Amino acid sequence: MVIKSLELLNYRNYQNLKLDFSEKTNILYGDNAQGKTNVLEAVYVCATTKSHKGSKDREMIRFGCEDAHLRMFVERRGTLHKIDMHLKKHKNKGVAIDGVQVKKSSELMGLVHVVFFSPEDLAMIKNGPSYRRRFVDMELCQLNKLYLYQISGYNKVIAQRNNLLKQIGIQPELKDTLDVWDMQLAEYGKKIIEARKGFIDELNGLTGPIHEKLTGGREKLNVCYEPNVTSDRFEEQIFLQRNHDLLLKTTGIGPHRDDISFFVNDVDIRRFGSQGQQRTAALSLKLAEIELVRRAVEDTPVLLLDDVLSELDSFRQNYLLDSICDTQTIITCTGLDEFINSRFNIDKVFKVVSGEIESSQ
Repeated sequence: MVIKSLELLNYRNYQNLKLDFSEKTNILYGDNAQGKTNVLEAVYVCATTKSHKGSKDREMIRFGCEDAHLRMFVERRGTLHKIDMHLKKHKNKGVAIDGVQVKKSSELMGLVHVVFFSPEDLAMIKNGPSYRRRFVDMELCQLNKLYLYQISGYNKVIAQRNNLLKQIGIQPELKDTLDVWDMQLAEYGKKIIEARKGFIDELNGLTGPIHEKLTGGREKLNVCYEPNVTSDRFEEQIFLQRNHDLLLKTTGIGPHRDDISFFVNDVDIRRFGSQGQQRTAALSLKLAEIELVRRAVEDTPVLLLDDVLSELDSFRQNYLLDSICDTQTIITCTGLDEFINSRFNIDKVFKVVSGEIESSQ
């Protein structure tokens, strides 16, 4: 899988941009706040329809403009595909694949597989559970369109049920209608729990060996799924929790409250791990994610590295770079010294200055 080119019109700080990428290593360098990350975000949006930051469509449109256009050409198994995306300030985005408009932007998921790695990912273990749920959900949505349907349905039911819980405080007679939403909540929720469990089990089998190599065999990493409720008891627990939900006017049980734990040598590093241990575990997780995608789609994902190398020591930098030598990679950094002084091969270099990019190689 290779991204051939990217075109942006009125996207973030780019008025008009066209980039042709190398099939191997691409470096975007320049000072902070020049627009390097915006390029990676645009690639991610074209692949997943969403910003890795969680930004809304209107926030990605260039200041003073009403809309933005993105176009990306990607080659997959010898076939070239064109992805067009139209972001609008006050309407839903428009998406077309190979010139044919799709009814739902979610139909794009699975055409392009990317793995995004940022400094925020290195802090994923010490941050709150929402960061870890997002990591699981975004990867599962790329790999499994059915999961995308299920998580979208679940989120809609949660929103409707929470709204109903608030209304019941004013109109108690609406309480009987909760059964309808509880049934849908259980239907979607149980499938999400099972999918997440399978994903973490598979991921855990990959992270262990990677982490042992990263730590010279000194540490053993175990990733554990912590469901808020098990799938076989979900319906029962929703019913038992109902009065509590009515009191707090929110849904207090379900996969929207799941978490993931990380144990190094049987110690929970979310609570007791050093920053170095947490970062190494996060790196192991992202490298395992790349391998998991390879196995699942029988193709190599595109790797987006957003200023991550500066956050790692030389040993972990080299391990990461060695692990991705056969992967198309787009890397952002503030300077080229860390690459020039290493044996890392650079195929194409772009200099980024105030929303303008020039190719220097």
